[in-house]
Amino acid sequence: MKKMVTLFMIMVLATFTAKAALAGDTLANAKKKGVLVGGVKDSTPPFGYVDEKTRKLIGYDVDVLAVIAKRMGVALELKPVVSSTRMPMLQEGNIDIIAATMTKNADRAKVIDFSNTYFMTYQRFLIKKGTVKSLKDLAGKRIGTAKGSTSEQNVKKAIPTATVLSFDDYPQAFLALQQGKVQAVTTDDHILLGLKSKALRKDQFEVTDLYIADEPYGLGMRKGDKKFVEFVNKTLLEMEKNGEAARIFDKWFGPKSDFHQKRNFKITSDK
Repeated sequence: MKKMVTLFMIMVLATFTAKAALAGDTLANAKKKGVLVGGVKDSTPPFGYVDEKTRKLIGYDVDVLAVIAKRMGVALELKPVVSSTRMPMLQEGNIDIIAATMTKNADRAKVIDFSNTYFMTYQRFLIKKGTVKSLKDLAGKRIGTAKGSTSEQNVKKAIPTATVLSFDDYPQAFLALQQGKVQAVTTDDHILLGLKSKALRKDQFEVTDLYIADEPYGLGMRKGDKKFVEFVNKTLLEMEKNGEAARIFDKWFGPKSDFHQKRNFKITSDK
């Protein structure tokens, strides 16, 4: 019996050690495997969604990861995540990096490490046109958002009397708005514009000018994965310097896109 217990403990320790090594040096491990596994959203245009023709994942976040993988000299493998699963999937070793409209904040930074800010947006509201003029109009109303998002907490602070309904993803929240089950959907304005662009009757909806929070996006990596974080930050800064970051932005948010927005930020070191 003692031998069996000892053998079991050795196996557990070996598994733990392997996972620790994986978490501690993603850069070396990914290069060794020849693959970088990125977690992206698959229903949040234009950041990450499934192309109707090719059935492949595409989007702004996908393109950013593609550059990082190319700089590493490895292939890019994509796995779909939602707001509530992206951090657990990273910590469990199912993905190597998160690129999924993820806002950087102090609470999350206690658990994972973030890259420099690579995208800047603001939390607003998607509503049926003409129904909301001020935050007071949403007092006591039902507001939809996604589980595990910063929007859950931000809207509760901004409108304490509102009933916040959290869905698995934003398309489900938008469907609830279309069905009259919520009076607004709240999250980052670029995501809201993406939701609106997919509606059959776009003219019935609008994104309000009201905003309740700044939302700086960071790429998420395992805590203490210093070499990988440094590599990713160096790559992002190079992308800004050589114009690659601006080209990717223009591809997804330029005047020829459904999500036309002016680029109001530059990637810089957060230090």
